[in-house]
Amino acid sequence: MKIIVAHNRYVSERPSGENVVVDNEIAGLRDAGVEVVPFMRSSDEIASLPPHEKAKLATSPIHAPGTQRRLAELIERERPDLLHLHNPYPLLSPSVVRTAHRAGLPVVHTIHNVRHDCINGLYFRDGRECRDCHGKRWNGPGVLHACYRGSRAQSAVMAVALGAHRDTWRSVDRYLVPTDAMAAFLRSIDIPDERIRLKPNTVTDPGVAPLGEGFLLVARLSEEKGVQLLLDAWREARPGVPLRIAGDGPLRGLVEDAAAANPEIEYLGQLEPADRDAAIAAAAAVVVPSVCGDLLPTAGVEAIAAGRALVVTDKGGSPFIVGESTPAPAGVVAPTDPVALAAAINTVAKDPAPFAANARARYESVFSPDVTLRRQIEIYEELLAERR
Repeated sequence: MKIIVAHNRYVSERPSGENVVVDNEIAGLRDAGVEVVPFMRSSDEIASLPPHEKAKLATSPIHAPGTQRRLAELIERERPDLLHLHNPYPLLSPSVVRTAHRAGLPVVHTIHNVRHDCINGLYFRDGRECRDCHGKRWNGPGVLHACYRGSRAQSAVMAVALGAHRDTWRSVDRYLVPTDAMAAFLRSIDIPDERIRLKPNTVTDPGVAPLGEGFLLVARLSEEKGVQLLLDAWREARPGVPLRIAGDGPLRGLVEDAAAANPEIEYLGQLEPADRDAAIAAAAAVVVPSVCGDLLPTAGVEAIAAGRALVVTDKGGSPFIVGESTPAPAGVVAPTDPVALAAAINTVAKDPAPFAANARARYESVFSPDVTLRRQIEIYEELLAERR
């Protein structure tokens, strides 16, 4: 089997869980004997583009004709069996789906956010959940509120792209979703249920080190990731163990101030992958305090892979990572309220070991590379058999 994997990588200065997922999947597929032909662009390229190329970026989310030509040539040269799309924005455009279909290729698309319906892909604006654009043909509220990168002009481009490609998204042959909640999202925008398949994301198995101490937050330091919520909850909880915070972003100053005022809190800065793994190993638990519908936070999957307990909010895919409805959850789920989150922190702080053991077991049964890769290849084979 030969496949093209298409992905617009996020800028390197903002480490992305999506990039990690794509890299892990490519490595796993190749190990399993699948021939992978990457079709990649990176948002890092934008800064070095000549002026005439930068001018074209205004419409690249809508079509990106040069990208479509290169993809068509690649398909003609490589003769793959299917195309697997991850993130198309801003340099690939959803038009890659149409380009593949014109060449007779089926398309599989992994969902990483809700940008098929929401300009910023988060259903989050001004500190709260927002569904003002849900189901609309034109994302007028998103343009009005400059939901894409704080720019009405760029938001308008994204709104045009979303409107132009609603039928494109309905033509995708198979959607891979990491949680049932994302399957429900696709159904809400009229994607047929028979095209949706559950396939959780994975991370490389780091092995399990002896349980560390305290809690760790590793995330972009931004409002939607719940940084303020966590700091408020920590003041309420006072668990008497360390809280280490890793990452960078607009709320970095808030974290630095909290660390200066409270000796229990330590700011680690932005970590390289090896240092990130070491920070997880040094903790007893990882906290994922998202206040938006974070699809499937990679930090949560990394935590259970390392056998670390979790404290998460009830948003997005975090409850699924924990296994909230199972007999042996990997941690505690709390509402996005400082008092409730503080109670969850204290519950786990008292005895993280049972949750940690459950975490590792859940990783092995649901999220391990062997389990998820087998599921992914089954979906490919099912689709190809159907096309034949």
